[in-house]
Amino acid sequence: MIGHPEVLSPGHHALTRSVGRVRVGNGLVKLVGLCLLAGVLVAGMLFPAVGAMGVVSNRASDTVDATSADLVTTDPPLVSVVTDKDNQPIAYLYQQYRVNTPSSQISDVMKAAIVAIEDHRFYAHAGVDWTGTLRALLTNQVSGSTQGASTLTQQYVKNYQVLVAGRNDKLAQDQAQAQTIARKLKEARVALQLEKKLSKDEILARYLNLVTFSGKVDGVGTAARVFFNTTPDKLTIPQAALLAGVVNNPVSFNPWEHPVKAKQRRDQVIDAMVSTGKIPKDTGEAEKKTDLGVVPDPQVPGTGCVGIDPQNGFFCDYVQTYLKQAGFSTDQLQTGGYTIHTTLDQNLAKIAKASVEKNVPKNTNGIANTFAVVEPGQQDHKVLALVANRDYGVKAADGQTLSNLPASVSDPFGAGSIYKVITSTAAMEHGKAGVNTPLSNPSSARFPVPQLDPNSHAPDYSVNNLGTSYPNPISLQQGLATSPNVAFVGLQLETGMSNVLTMASRLGMRESMKTNLYGVTPDPNGSGKEATQSQTQFFQDKPSFTLGDSPLSPMELANLGATLMSGGVWCPPNPIQEVLDHNGKSVQVPRQPCEQAVSGPVANTMLTAMSKDDTGGGTTAGTAKKFNWTRPLAGKTGTDESNRSVGFLGVMPGYAVSSLVFADGSKPAGICATTPPRLATSGGGCNGFGGTVAAPPFFDTFTQYLNGKPNENLPAPDPDYLDKRDHGPIIPWVVGMNLNDGTNTIKQAGYAAVNSTEVNSTQPKGTVIGQTPAGLESKSAPITLYVSTGFMPQAAGATSPAPPTTSSAQPGG
Repeated sequence: MIGHPEVLSPGHHALTRSVGRVRVGNGLVKLVGLCLLAGVLVAGMLFPAVGAMGVVSNRASDTVDATSADLVTTDPPLVSVVTDKDNQPIAYLYQQYRVNTPSSQISDVMKAAIVAIEDHRFYAHAGVDWTGTLRALLTNQVSGSTQGASTLTQQYVKNYQVLVAGRNDKLAQDQAQAQTIARKLKEARVALQLEKKLSKDEILARYLNLVTFSGKVDGVGTAARVFFNTTPDKLTIPQAALLAGVVNNPVSFNPWEHPVKAKQRRDQVIDAMVSTGKIPKDTGEAEKKTDLGVVPDPQVPGTGCVGIDPQNGFFCDYVQTYLKQAGFSTDQLQTGGYTIHTTLDQNLAKIAKASVEKNVPKNTNGIANTFAVVEPGQQDHKVLALVANRDYGVKAADGQTLSNLPASVSDPFGAGSIYKVITSTAAMEHGKAGVNTPLSNPSSARFPVPQLDPNSHAPDYSVNNLGTSYPNPISLQQGLATSPNVAFVGLQLETGMSNVLTMASRLGMRESMKTNLYGVTPDPNGSGKEATQSQTQFFQDKPSFTLGDSPLSPMELANLGATLMSGGVWCPPNPIQEVLDHNGKSVQVPRQPCEQAVSGPVANTMLTAMSKDDTGGGTTAGTAKKFNWTRPLAGKTGTDESNRSVGFLGVMPGYAVSSLVFADGSKPAGICATTPPRLATSGGGCNGFGGTVAAPPFFDTFTQYLNGKPNENLPAPDPDYLDKRDHGPIIPWVVGMNLNDGTNTIKQAGYAAVNSTEVNSTQPKGTVIGQTPAGLESKSAPITLYVSTGFMPQAAGATSPAPPTTSSAQPGG
């Protein structure tokens, strides 16, 4: 028959008519079925079922009620912003890049554009557009095409299920978008309820704050910024039209990837605005002639601390760690829309970052230089800066690390002779030495050590001074300035190892002293006491402690200095000024109370004892002279036995600083005082010392930072502590005991007024986690013990509920 289409065989003609009848019949069947289905849908939404179906209907109604309630009361995931002390943003924490924009701050043209293109009958229906729904069903069933009929309210419900209720739950997201009658029915019922609870303007604003505008941009607030570098209240007609258009398909209408399609879609929205009477036709035609106008390079900030300005990375990480310990979950921080005002001094951090990188370049093989600054105070110890020559990040080849070098217990080799400050403070409190007390200081000595094990005898401890130029005897002040070893090992043993070790914790080395010799939590199943015991336990019979050969946190070392500069008051190192929730309401951030760790006279006099390090023959005198340093300063340098770690502790009014330079690679070795420092190539040590390698960043940073500011004097010493003498009773340190044992221990020492206060903490319930005061006090002094509740409640202010760890959604929902 080819070539003769007009000639049809009888069979062919009959077949054609038969097919035609079948198609018409199918269409009629579908139409009748559709009408019945529409009736069922309406009835299902308006009337409850009876009998056995009533149970299902009641459960469905409960689900609908709960969903509509969540839609009214629960905000979507919002961006949390971390700021410095001057409220300048330094980082963003989010799962979905969204800020909440009130309706009053969204332009009318934005609202008009989204209504025109997505739901032009929005203000006429009550949540479900029955006319549009039936028309779409008829069209889809009869013609075979797909035509949407969801109202903005229904779209809001569906997007909420995907982006909020089902976030991080693929099954729930799939079910929220399933093309099933059950899902459509539930969505419609929720939409009807929602319209009774919220005004049209509220629904529209919530919709615009929820929906996705591109792969990483959710909500009109961030979309306006990313697309046009503007705010939602200043959006123009073509800008609003483009944003309204991309919502339908953020991938296909991405203006950077598909500018032609994006413009066609934008112009379609403008035409819709004209047809709905929102703008005049001539205005619409003029606006369609304009370019897309998007920024050439859209900027979406990363989430978290990686990739932010390098002087802020470690501080940002510490902020998150601190808040998690205070009851904020990771999910809360990434969805709660918090504004986290921190104590970070960016100017100081920038100067310090440049100084440590000048001292030890970022990519120096195997050597880290940390720098931590804490502001002393009797109510708070604010962390001002946490930097290192390394950056916070994942690219090790670029000098980056995810280990928080300045804040964590990161230096495995110790602070060296800086720990002689701890020994001296304990000795002064116990009446074993004053500023001017002469200490026995031969060039070498052998000391008997405490015998803790009755079944074995620990050998004597031998120690030498570095060189033979030290006087014998030597005063405590001169000893701290020039750092002989023999004098301080002897002073430590005379004071008592237990007293010195508890002083380390009291002054600020609290987390460091809890770790083992590997700088981690003791492992009861580990091999040897080095692994199984905390430092406080391990060093009870080891006089090397005062020579600083144990792991430590650089930040805690700075905080030790802050305790002395605060009149003996210890406070936890705090990076937070205030946290606000997404409504601007202050959120309480629990923290352990400050404590009088040592008496004011002891603390003030210790600063005098440390005040000669940068003068005369002090270990930093040469470095201080290079920087023309003339400010009053309490300081102490340290170098571990193999020169693998060198450090400097500098304390002055307003600032307590630690600068540590230590081997951080897989093959640690001694550090050489070359420019820049390098690791020793042979197996032995090298000539790097705290005064020559670790102190320069301190003097470099604060010479710049304090330029033009007046000098401030150190606190005056107490005359009673200039010489060796007994100062009276000392309150036992009972932190770590249970409440009953701690109370009894203090009372047995003659102190009757012992009170306790519960503090939220994850330490075992009933454990004493702090005490005030400690040290020298009359026996009539009241003493408060801070006792752990055993838990840390979840912080307030979350927006979206945390997603389930496993999906609880049921098929067919």
